[in-house]
Amino acid sequence: METCIYHQLKSQPFWLLFLLSLGSLKILCFSIIFLKWVYVNFLRPGKNLKKYGSWALVTGPTDGIGKGFAFQLARKGLNLVLVGRNPDKLKDVSDSIKAKYGQIQIKSVVVDFSGDLDEGVEKIKETIEGLDVGVLINNVGVSYPYARFFHEVDDKLLADLIKVNVEGTTKVTQAVLPGMLKRKKGAIVNIGSGAAIVIPSDPLYAVYAATKAYVDQFSRCLYVEYKKSGIDVQCQVPLYVATKMASIKRSSFFVPSTDGYARAGLRWIGYEPRCTPYWPHSLLWGLIYSLPESIVDAWRLKFCMGIRKRGQMKDSRKKE
Repeated sequence: METCIYHQLKSQPFWLLFLLSLGSLKILCFSIIFLKWVYVNFLRPGKNLKKYGSWALVTGPTDGIGKGFAFQLARKGLNLVLVGRNPDKLKDVSDSIKAKYGQIQIKSVVVDFSGDLDEGVEKIKETIEGLDVGVLINNVGVSYPYARFFHEVDDKLLADLIKVNVEGTTKVTQAVLPGMLKRKKGAIVNIGSGAAIVIPSDPLYAVYAATKAYVDQFSRCLYVEYKKSGIDVQCQVPLYVATKMASIKRSSFFVPSTDGYARAGLRWIGYEPRCTPYWPHSLLWGLIYSLPESIVDAWRLKFCMGIRKRGQMKDSRKKE
């Protein structure tokens, strides 16, 4: 039978054999990619985060993804340093975590990332002195109140976007990194955004997307710089999550809750330098990449124009 198949193939024209070979190679490559996707999303075990250290520091832990990470890290048995702007909210989150995971130690640091950042970073340094902070979650961030053209972005919003999203992430990392280097171990997770990486553009959110592009490149460079020092740096790229920032109240299959995202996010810490932990988001990423950029740009502009219109109407009602 093998001889018969061989003679049949041998009798075929070269161009057909060439196309068959290319097709087989394409199928093999796709199969490998698919199997790897299944493994990393469903079969690969999460790392033991305690190996990095017994403490984790989370910025922006009072709402959204940061709050989800704080609870999930406590569930894994890590002590927490919570860094946020509102002392009352910090206390509420701290009390809730202690009520659920009583053995956890929690330290709170009040920092207004849009205010005196240098003073806030000094507070962080003083608080973590002597603590083996092994995991850093740089989650703090701000976005637009609603979509708007770049010329409509006022000076205060522009300054806050850059100071919180860029300077805040950078300086907190700079404060925590020396201790990790001293211990030769650590994990840094910077929360990016699909607005900067998944879609080719995010019109009417230009500055926000640009700040998240900075976070992505910053993370990749640190990953290369410190990998040999035992420090795993990663940029996590969520798409929409049910948060106040995204103005989404209900979770769904493609829009996880903050706890759902954080559970997925924890499993990816210490692996790839850039990832989309919530697997349905990776399906959307693949779909977007399969479409021409001009189509995605046009859809995104139309979508954001709708957000802008609703935001302007809401502002008008407030003024009346």
